[in-house]
Amino acid sequence: MTNSQQVLPAASRLFDSATLGGLELPNRLVMAPLTRNRVGADGVPGQLMAVHYAQRATAGLIIAEGTAPSAVGQAYPNIPGIHTAEQIAGWRRVTDAVRAGADGRGGGAAMFLQLEHGGRVGHPDTSGHVPLAPSAVRLPEQLHTPGGLRDAAVPRAMTAQDIRSALADFRAAARNAVEAGFAGVEVHAANGFLPHQFLAKGTNLRTDEWGGPVENRIRFTVEAVRAVAEAVGRERVGVRISPGVTVNSIEEGDTEEIYPALLAALAEIDPVYLHILYADQERDRFQEHRKAWPGTLIANQMLSREQFAADGGKSVAERLLAEGADLVSLGRGFVANPDFVERLRVDAPLNEIRPEFLMHVQGAEGYNDYPVLARASV
Repeated sequence: MTNSQQVLPAASRLFDSATLGGLELPNRLVMAPLTRNRVGADGVPGQLMAVHYAQRATAGLIIAEGTAPSAVGQAYPNIPGIHTAEQIAGWRRVTDAVRAGADGRGGGAAMFLQLEHGGRVGHPDTSGHVPLAPSAVRLPEQLHTPGGLRDAAVPRAMTAQDIRSALADFRAAARNAVEAGFAGVEVHAANGFLPHQFLAKGTNLRTDEWGGPVENRIRFTVEAVRAVAEAVGRERVGVRISPGVTVNSIEEGDTEEIYPALLAALAEIDPVYLHILYADQERDRFQEHRKAWPGTLIANQMLSREQFAADGGKSVAERLLAEGADLVSLGRGFVANPDFVERLRVDAPLNEIRPEFLMHVQGAEGYNDYPVLARASV
């Protein structure tokens, strides 16, 4: 049966409560991690971000934006880190605000922090470091830097010590995130960042135990998840993957072989969730992954413009739940709608996104100034 032939359930399960490890979630909607470049050069979250996330605290789970586990792992300007005392304190203000909720009465969303090591997706002008990657394969794109768009730098191929250090950085970042008040962390092994670079043939040309056959190329992701689970407990660890996605010019080469092996290895560690991003509308691998993954599965479908315009992704989310997802993450709707959950619940119109304020800008405009329903009706 094709997706177009699926019969949606009469009553939406999006707003049913759910459990995630030991967490009780008020609904099954997850705010996907969304890079918004709203911190200073020090990577410290401020009051602007605390307000932003608190406004969206009616989600069942918030996965906070991609955050650098180390200075060398910083991908873009003005993204947060979680490797200094100041960054930990800044994130603590954010998690406290989310726990208080938008109205200050408590009951805010559970919150995980996404750990994002850029690998070759980084620039010395941004991080102060030559980027590290599995192999010296340059990103064939320009990158935003503090001085504007620049050609990507040729990364330095990681030594065995570099790999051990990166795994230690993930471990330390997870501990720091828990200290900052997060319920857990998500290892970002998707969208062409460092773990994904190890998975993919196009960026991993190694001939040692970290490259070559699939069982070697999945090793870094598996060891990163293992390191984080050992540091903070597997019930505090999620993993994000994106089979077949080509963001940041990633070329997997053998997608159909990578992911069964990766899921089997990750299942032995038993993280609290697997978060899968699907890009291809016609080639949905969801059922295959649902059968292979024994634990909680968060599904995230890249929406077409038509799907988003129709209902903000609600019908897609309902379909994924009907087909076996435990939770569904959506991103775009949360950008312009602090009360996105309520708007979906009552089928209210959505605010228009102001794309000029999405990324690589500062300030509250286009970030914290979108109206909620009560104000939208005035």
